[in-house]
Amino acid sequence: MSTKRQDWITVDAEGYDKNLFNIPYHYKKTVSKVLIPAGLIDDRTEKLAYDIHQFYLKVLKDTPGESVLALCTLKGAYRFFGDLLKKIEKINSYSPENSVPIKMDFIRLKSYENDESTGDVKVVGGDKLQRLKGKHVLVVEDIVDTGKTMLKLLEILEQVGPASVKVAALALKKTPKSVGYIPDYVGFEVPDLFIVGCAFDYNEHYRDLNHVCVINDYGKENFKLKN
Repeated sequence: MSTKRQDWITVDAEGYDKNLFNIPYHYKKTVSKVLIPAGLIDDRTEKLAYDIHQFYLKVLKDTPGESVLALCTLKGAYRFFGDLLKKIEKINSYSPENSVPIKMDFIRLKSYENDESTGDVKVVGGDKLQRLKGKHVLVVEDIVDTGKTMLKLLEILEQVGPASVKVAALALKKTPKSVGYIPDYVGFEVPDLFIVGCAFDYNEHYRDLNHVCVINDYGKENFKLKN
């Protein structure tokens, strides 16, 4: 994947020894390394919150009463979504002149089974997207992999006529399978590995792991869907 911008943190595939961190016992044998420590995720999220706040402060300057509609893509983005909005709320408390009103909504996307993309993007809740018409929409995603899922969502959103659409993703995967899509706000560029933790899941496991880790073969087999 050829990236055009570098306003994110690029993560090395080598990562960190998992024994240097507190890993829940039920996951310790199923991950090979820590890729992004929880503290770094928190700091980077704070900077993204500031950048997003500053952008919408300018957008809403001439339209008093307008707000931003933050759209969380479930289930993966729920944690990043919550942390990001809490930090924006904190910035909003600094002064009434520099406050950005934010409303929240949710949509569910599903394109993975085990560690492979099915190629079939399923959108749950798409029948209610008319409420986004004329709104400034901030889509919050956990990870952009090939980019196909996000392009499908953006295509659907465009049909309802929002005033604007921006996308914030905690991670952008560097993969040859990418269609070239890059979100407006990116936390980390990660190597072409299957990551778990910080709400990144493998068949619904690992959402309760604070660090972003790399799942190992034992973990894939242990938590594989049984037919």
